[in-house]
Amino acid sequence: MPFDYDLDFTAVDFRRHPELYRVGKGEQGVLLVQPYKGEILPHWRFRTPEVARESADTIYGLFEAYLKAHDFVGADMARKFLQMGYTRARRYANHRGGKKYDGPVPDDKKGQSGAHGRAELPRAPEDPVKAESAAIFKIKWDEARANPDYQEQRAEFQERYGK
Repeated sequence: MPFDYDLDFTAVDFRRHPELYRVGKGEQGVLLVQPYKGEILPHWRFRTPEVARESADTIYGLFEAYLKAHDFVGADMARKFLQMGYTRARRYANHRGGKKYDGPVPDDKKGQSGAHGRAELPRAPEDPVKAESAAIFKIKWDEARANPDYQEQRAEFQERYGK
């Protein structure tokens, strides 16, 4: 099932109401789903490889703690933050300043990823520091996706809630 952007994300506690959570595609909802956003976002950084390593390790630790508590929504959100660490660091590696598309995000698409009809800006020469930060997050993201407990809990969640 697709991610439901029509929910009132300011009012829903997804720890109490996991049935409302949708895995969606990629990073959908990563900056919306509470209380997980508030728990994970303060640790999310990729400015340098050292900062990225500390961030990815901390977020992966949260991922493991959520799995241990059988909190699939939290684990999936941590997985999304690891994925976002990779994609955002890659964006900055390819586009100095991090701006990938020309023009503003349309008002009706705010909070959703994608080009939304905008042209991609030309790529700059690759920033090796950001590329290394991206590689650090990619390793942890791949590790999270391949984690057998994560895969089992994801299958159980989708069986239970049809998502």
